[in-house]
Amino acid sequence: REALALWRGTAMQDVDLPDSPAFASAVARLDRLRLAAVEGRYGAEVDLGNGPDLVAELTDLVEAHPLRESLVAALMRAYAASGRDAEALRLYRRTSELLAEELGVDPSPELAAVHLACLRGEAGPPPTRLEVPASNLRAEFTTFVGRDDDVAAVRGLLDEYRLTTLIGPGGAGKTRLATEAGLALLEEAHVEVWMVELAALGPGGDVAQGTLDALGLRDNLIGDASGTEPADRVTTAIRDRSIVLLLDNCEHVIEQVAAFADRVLHRCPQVRILATSREPLGIPAEALWRVAPLGLPREDADADGIAAAPAVRLLWDRARAVRRDLVPDAATLQATARLCRALDGMPLAIELAAARLRTMSLDRLCDRLDDRLRLLTGGSRIALPRHRTLRAVIDWSWALLSDDEREVMGRLSVFADGASLEAAERVCADADHGETLDVLTALAEKSLLVAETVPALRYRMLSTIREYAAERLAETGGADAARRAHLAHFTELAEAAEPHLRRAEQLDWLAVLKAEHDDLNAAMRGALAAGEAQAAMRLAAAAGWYWWLSGHKAEGMGHVIAAVEAPGEVTDEVRARVYALISMFANSGLGDEHVAMEWMHRTGAEWIDKAYLFSQKSKDRHPMLDLIVPLQRRLRAPDEVLAAWEPLLDNDDPWVRALARLHRGMTLVEQCNDGPEADADLETALAEFRALGERFGMSSAQAELADRIAGRGRFAEACALFEQSIAIVTEMGAVDEVVRMRARQARLHHLMGDPDASAAALAEAERLAARLTWPATLAALALAKCDLARWSGDRDEAYRQIAAMTALLGADADGSHVRVVIRDRLGYLAEGLGEARAHREAGYRAALETGHTPLIALSLIGIADLALRRGDDGAAARMLAASDALDGLPDYHSHPDVAASRRAARTRLGETRFAEATAAARLEDWREAAEAVLAL
Repeated sequence: REALALWRGTAMQDVDLPDSPAFASAVARLDRLRLAAVEGRYGAEVDLGNGPDLVAELTDLVEAHPLRESLVAALMRAYAASGRDAEALRLYRRTSELLAEELGVDPSPELAAVHLACLRGEAGPPPTRLEVPASNLRAEFTTFVGRDDDVAAVRGLLDEYRLTTLIGPGGAGKTRLATEAGLALLEEAHVEVWMVELAALGPGGDVAQGTLDALGLRDNLIGDASGTEPADRVTTAIRDRSIVLLLDNCEHVIEQVAAFADRVLHRCPQVRILATSREPLGIPAEALWRVAPLGLPREDADADGIAAAPAVRLLWDRARAVRRDLVPDAATLQATARLCRALDGMPLAIELAAARLRTMSLDRLCDRLDDRLRLLTGGSRIALPRHRTLRAVIDWSWALLSDDEREVMGRLSVFADGASLEAAERVCADADHGETLDVLTALAEKSLLVAETVPALRYRMLSTIREYAAERLAETGGADAARRAHLAHFTELAEAAEPHLRRAEQLDWLAVLKAEHDDLNAAMRGALAAGEAQAAMRLAAAAGWYWWLSGHKAEGMGHVIAAVEAPGEVTDEVRARVYALISMFANSGLGDEHVAMEWMHRTGAEWIDKAYLFSQKSKDRHPMLDLIVPLQRRLRAPDEVLAAWEPLLDNDDPWVRALARLHRGMTLVEQCNDGPEADADLETALAEFRALGERFGMSSAQAELADRIAGRGRFAEACALFEQSIAIVTEMGAVDEVVRMRARQARLHHLMGDPDASAAALAEAERLAARLTWPATLAALALAKCDLARWSGDRDEAYRQIAAMTALLGADADGSHVRVVIRDRLGYLAEGLGEARAHREAGYRAALETGHTPLIALSLIGIADLALRRGDDGAAARMLAASDALDGLPDYHSHPDVAASRRAARTRLGETRFAEATAAARLEDWREAAEAVLAL
């Protein structure tokens, strides 16, 4: 009022600036601000109960500004406060028509709410504020953590709806949230709030009588009640009161609560109800608020992120009450995050866990969570009996289920990560119940399942409830049948998906299998634990390529090897397909071949013979079977592998043809063929994979071509090709492939003299590697970091990375291929000649063991470096020439060690002597020359 009283006349009335758009805009802005203040003032006046005195003023204002909905709302409320409801409704209708005619819009939600209040008779003057708000709510002893947004949301629902139900599983904190919302109402509104605790009522209990008891009403306080039903006595007592009833724990008397709520809301227009239940009341105009578990920290959260998560905050709040010695350091915060995740963020479970900390360390508590139903006991003595242990909470819900619902809950416990409708129906198909969908819907309504609809319908179970249901399933003797049905479903799903993983629909089917990843793993573990060799091998054959493509190589390799080693009869067809997968895994890169080779030597050659025989006699053989022989020869007889790929170039399956072309090109490169044939094979393979839409093959071919281009010094082109390849495998989720290519880019950017780009590529590789467990990829990254550190002169960091690489590979670091690479780097880092000679000799012997020409050529370059250190420049030139002769495609560009050694030898010897030494190398045996240098 005071601010508006200072306004006189029109804005800027004493200033005249004709033809000034800026001035006119400023005047218009001030007028808008003044009008907004007028609206705010009249709204406040009506709030204070002054509406009847303002009807005339508001009528004039609405006539002047008929489209200002705030003024229309204030006038409607003023009419209602004066008892002129009909005029308020007519004003709304006129305004609605004008808005539609002038602007083509409907009234705002705020104006529509005033209209609804007028229709309900709720827009009249506010009730007189009670001097002491009537309520039986009790002040809580503990802080309310992590639910501020929920309180505000529930408070808003109570303003908008007359019936709001908080739904959620037992222990989610529904009662506490309802209490906090009720306390907020008492502070902010002219209303009574009464808690009606229904937990003590037996099935079929009288909700109305419980409400009378909670309200403290006696018959003599509400007149002669003889012969009157309790529900009628309630409505008589509260008909004219502004009151909120908190009906707590409704699930066991849900039918009675629904009938009672319906009667009260129809007869008592100022009464609102806030109910808590594990399922909705199911009556019209019911608003629902799902009480979800408390928020958990992200998997990659730092210490601050963990500490800020609501679930962790609750645990710390309760834990500090019993353990003042707890310190929130990094290790303790990680343990609390692990604990909260295991307990699904459920408040009651977290509070019971905190109580256990009186007598148990945090780490020990985390380690024993597999037995959480027996572990988490000892809740508050003043709590309801069903809230004193975690098992009792679920017992209460289980007792309210039908036999069909219990059967379905038990069977669903075999799922590791929720179930699609199709999977749930398959696993529950032979259970003795009605339509599975109806039962699933009922369980979701009762908050025992969470029905997610994005991206597709999926039923999930909290891990604590799942553990309980699994126990009950085992008690009935149905666990094994449910597990077998689960295994059959996911095996068939993987088999249906597998052919599509080699075609253009690859991404769609990878997404399907990714959604079921945890259950595929669970199905495999179950088959292995049950000793079902045929079932385990069948699943390995179907899912192996998915594990490979999706970046779960370590996991997949573990499953496949475990299946192969499981005792029991397995059909030739399935065994042959799995052996083909192992051969594929064995050719994956640094260190990986050692695992498969060790297994192959241990099991003998019988498996490859059987696989080969089957592949020859099968009329409907799987494409993977055609790859067995060349992949096996790649590992055992590298000299024969090129010829082994030739027959597959005309294979009936286009994927096999493209893969054979790719491997033939790679083999030509490995055999040091610098002619155009290798490039042609790689480019043809890329075109064939593109025609198929098979992204992994496209990426592999592009990466090989990028390495070829880099070897010719065209680093920028190579980086661009790697970038294209990275984009492809990123779509597939093959993070390990991205890490390898980013590491390669980091090297190339360094060689191009761009340290910032190199650091960025390396940082991205490290960020992604934090999510990986595949040792070969992590070792490849460590090797790249070693090279970058060595080239930058940081010897200590280079040594650290070699140690990291060795630790990552474990026993595989003893493989001859890996020893060549490690000894080569150590040879460059060695400071003394004796140490350098030891590394060079060990690397050379390991290279000879491999029989792999490029690795032998690499070891000869290392021996040339040793000769240069000794000052034997001629021997160095001869070793470099021998390496070139062996390699066939020497890389003086992307391998700076080669270029440095060559440059040093040429400089010291001069062009003539360097040429003479190079020519002499063609006439001598490189083995004798290498031994001669190492013997010194």
